[in-house]
Amino acid sequence: MRNIYLVCYDIADEKRLRKVFKKMSGFGDPLQYSVFRCELSPTEKQLLKEALWAVLNLQEDRVMLVNLGPVSTRYDRTEFWGRPRTEPHSRAPVII
Repeated sequence: MRNIYLVCYDIADEKRLRKVFKKMSGFGDPLQYSVFRCELSPTEKQLLKEALWAVLNLQEDRVMLVNLGPVSTRYDRTEFWGRPRTEPHSRAPVII
């Protein structure tokens, strides 16, 4: 079952910040600076963790992962006030 996750991060180093953004771009859609909406299976969630842990300095950086529930629910828990930085687009499922 795929769940929707809100991933927010605060990275202390510019070089790591760019690397984290590139890694995150492969897993979800940017909503604001350092905030992504991701639709992930348990396997994809683990791949995301491993990809970020390879880049992060856990003594200086911080990542927050919020589980918003199953993708299959019709209720969208994400609310925007004002215009979002980018419009989330539909993503095709990834078979691993």
